[in-house]
Amino acid sequence: MLTLPDEKFKMIFDMINKINDLLAEINQLKATGKDELEALRIKYLSKKGEIALLMNDFRSVAAEQKRETGQKLNELKEKAQAKINELKELLENQRSSGDFVDLTRTAYPYSVGTRHPLSIVGKEICDIFGRLGFNIAEGPEIEDDWHVFSSLNFAPDHPARDMQDTFFVAYGTDILLRTHTSSVQTRVMEKTQPPIRIICPGRVYRNEAISYRAHCFFHQVEGLYIGKNVSFADLKQALLFFAKEMFGAGTKIRLRPSFFPFTEPSAEMDISCNLCGGKGCPFCKHTGWVEILGCGMVDPNVLDNCGIDSQIYSGYAFGMGIERIANLKYQVKDLRLFSENDVRFLRQFESAT
Repeated sequence: MLTLPDEKFKMIFDMINKINDLLAEINQLKATGKDELEALRIKYLSKKGEIALLMNDFRSVAAEQKRETGQKLNELKEKAQAKINELKELLENQRSSGDFVDLTRTAYPYSVGTRHPLSIVGKEICDIFGRLGFNIAEGPEIEDDWHVFSSLNFAPDHPARDMQDTFFVAYGTDILLRTHTSSVQTRVMEKTQPPIRIICPGRVYRNEAISYRAHCFFHQVEGLYIGKNVSFADLKQALLFFAKEMFGAGTKIRLRPSFFPFTEPSAEMDISCNLCGGKGCPFCKHTGWVEILGCGMVDPNVLDNCGIDSQIYSGYAFGMGIERIANLKYQVKDLRLFSENDVRFLRQFESAT
């Protein structure tokens, strides 16, 4: 019977114990995510891992002990590789079944954002008129005098041209921030022959003092329909459809004579107060009616200015403030809330998206 020197015997004894300990560890391995599994693979199977270190020590084992020790090392390596593969397959199965939970993620829930109330209302307005065949048209916010005023029949001395109402980009020029989205209508009319049926949403600017009921910028949606034999009755039916879709089937409308340079005849439209049902309350000033938009038949001068024969075609136009509609729909009392980005205010509209 061969005997080994005490030092070599101790080394082999320690190696066998280390192999047995590693086998026990590997059998108990668990991983909850890809990163943790990769860390385990590196620890046991990489070139500088636990098994590789034992392989380096194996070179010093006496020849008569190499076979037994080598078998144990191979068994250890195979068990480690099999365990890593098993954990990998388990993670993939959990992920595909939807039951996988990444325990490395933060415990704090991520807050889910919501669309802005003006975006919600603006989209709803466009969707309603979209069902009537209107297409969305957009244009630049920095415009020239022709598209904002002159083409729309504004007289040279019209008050809306005054610096108190309009933001001019540079003094003495005709470049300005649009005061209404009617400029989009004129651009479409210049390039398109009837029939035209468009809805024009966008931001507009006016030089006004900021308060609970006014702002220096706000949002509008304007509509335009031009074709042959378009009448005021067509306008009324389109607006009645909109009012019922936006505020409820029981909503009533009324049209009051008004004046706008670009429409003739012109009118302002009221709806029955959606708070009191038309009975009268402080919101509608006890009249039972609330104004929501202006409208009218397109003035023939506007058609001619934009290259459309007013002897053949007629049309109607209307415009409303999105903030105004949002105020009525959600009973928002202060216009400034729409632009202050207070999350306490915005979170109230999560269920409306």
